[in-house]
Amino acid sequence: MADVIQLLPEYLANQIAAGEVVQRPASVVKELLENAVDAGATQVQLIVKDAGKQLVQIVDNGTGMSPTDARMSLERHATSKIRSTEDLFRIRTLGFRGEALASIAAVAQVELRTKKRDQDTGTLLLVEGSQITSQQPVACPDGTSIAVKNLFFNVPARRNFLKTNAVEMRHILDEFQHVALANPQITFSLYQNDLEVFNLPAGRLSQRIVALLGNGYKEQLAACEEVTPFITVKGFIGKPESAKKSRGDQFFFVNNRFIRSAYLNHAVLAAYEGLLPRDTHPFYVLFLELDPKAIDINVHPTKTEIKFEDEKTVYAIVRAAVKQSLGIHNMAPSLDFEGDVNFAPIQPLRSSAGANSFTDDFRPDALASAAARAAAPKGKDEPAHPRSAAGNAPARPTEQAKRDLEEFYRSLGQTVVPDLPATAPQIPDFGEEKTTLPAAVPPTPAAPELPLREATGGPGSRVIQVNQQYLLVPVKSGVMLIDQVAARERILYEQYVQGLERESVGAQTLLFPRTVTFTPQDFAVLREVADDLHALGFRFAEFGPNTIAVEGLPADVPNRDEKELLEGLIEQFRTHAGPVRLERREKVARALARRVAGTSDSARLSDQEMAALVDRLFACAVPGYTPDGRRTLVLLELSQLQDFFRKP
Repeated sequence: MADVIQLLPEYLANQIAAGEVVQRPASVVKELLENAVDAGATQVQLIVKDAGKQLVQIVDNGTGMSPTDARMSLERHATSKIRSTEDLFRIRTLGFRGEALASIAAVAQVELRTKKRDQDTGTLLLVEGSQITSQQPVACPDGTSIAVKNLFFNVPARRNFLKTNAVEMRHILDEFQHVALANPQITFSLYQNDLEVFNLPAGRLSQRIVALLGNGYKEQLAACEEVTPFITVKGFIGKPESAKKSRGDQFFFVNNRFIRSAYLNHAVLAAYEGLLPRDTHPFYVLFLELDPKAIDINVHPTKTEIKFEDEKTVYAIVRAAVKQSLGIHNMAPSLDFEGDVNFAPIQPLRSSAGANSFTDDFRPDALASAAARAAAPKGKDEPAHPRSAAGNAPARPTEQAKRDLEEFYRSLGQTVVPDLPATAPQIPDFGEEKTTLPAAVPPTPAAPELPLREATGGPGSRVIQVNQQYLLVPVKSGVMLIDQVAARERILYEQYVQGLERESVGAQTLLFPRTVTFTPQDFAVLREVADDLHALGFRFAEFGPNTIAVEGLPADVPNRDEKELLEGLIEQFRTHAGPVRLERREKVARALARRVAGTSDSARLSDQEMAALVDRLFACAVPGYTPDGRRTLVLLELSQLQDFFRKP
């Protein structure tokens, strides 16, 4: 029987290795930018054409290479960083395995120009599919220029898997941003199709953050620093009010290498606990410095995932550092009895020039006299009504309060509402804040929930709102409980899908266009889905770098903060992929439905609105579930209700 095991040809082995290292144009950008940083460059230029499919070029002023080193750099596992096993545990550089250039050269046409500072001429290498077609001396500036052309030209199947230019450019911007943030001492520039996207001068980290992410961060940065014998944490976090719906502006660097870590992200969120609005994400750029022996960075080809020897200690220190920064910058709750509004001295009951001191006004006898003054007839020099602690709110209920009270009594079946008194004394309560009825209205004893009308399931059935979140609907077989937000999400989703099929969705035009500025990454996502958003009823046009002018919104979208809406939509589109791969338009429809439905959370609905919501839900093709599979309703059968009241 013939032998079947044989060595792979070099070009084929390189292509297989390239499958791990070079997944898209952004992979090339990452590897070449890191090589430029390792080479000691102080100026790095990135040039991209056709989102990197046609050209990715890195020009740096680093140390450069000799002719021999230039040729060796294209061989597999050729590296200047590793000499022994021990070196693997002392790695401080970004690249070290010697696979990047060989893998890139295996699937692209590469033009390499390089020159050392102490040499008169440089070297030009032309490589195509791992084969060096030319090497000759050339006049060039100090440093290295690598141009990667026609990526995957010899692997058409891989090229077909590349996404649209907007998607690929977004990934390139991500990699550029990571390296630029980690090295603020280096000047970086980025050109896309001959247009300048970034020109970042060398400076401090705070300046680099503002230059990359926008001027909106100028007033939102808070320094964060914690130094221990085990680990040092430095960087900046964002103030809670700057939290965004999208989570793109979160960066961890370990020994100056960008990493992704859900574990450390949880540590940061734990420090922000109680400070962030719902469904928002804080900004942070945090650098962790620790002994390379305490981490393993060789667990993933892209080196964005690492292992910590003592991850629990790292978690605790990161959380403490962020929490301390929030406290120092007065962004966390404080126990300062003089400065905290929760412990501010309560103002006297009466607001007059001759008011007594705090201690005088709140003696027991002072409280009694205050109540007596409120009940006694008023002279012309006395205020008509007692004032609240704020000093300007009358105690007399408003007309709206009276109407609400009338409605309350009407719901209890009472037809007569007692007249409200002209005034009602207010006695300060140092305990838990309570809301009481006026003195003339007898307190209502605790009673069970209002009984439902006869549950016939017909037109006379009454829909009741519970806690402004759920709808209670009597039906013949029992009671149905509907989540009004989930129901609205299902209704909007089907409406948007139908509109996309017809390519005609109603839009409301804004009286004045409003400009919205995004980070480069969010703007790239927005451009990617712009056509689909237009089909859904959004009307906007580009209005400068990373900026749009919003002229109209879909008809069902509340006319609120467009920036928050679009940021949330971008985040939904990024993360809401679900267990199956969805068509882009369906993803956009799902994202918008969930975003808009969320704005109706905790909304009080009229009887007509509740009835219309129920009718529209059951007119849907799949009324029982949201697009991502969450329940919209629960049915309680009569037998289940009876079980609740049977003896155990």
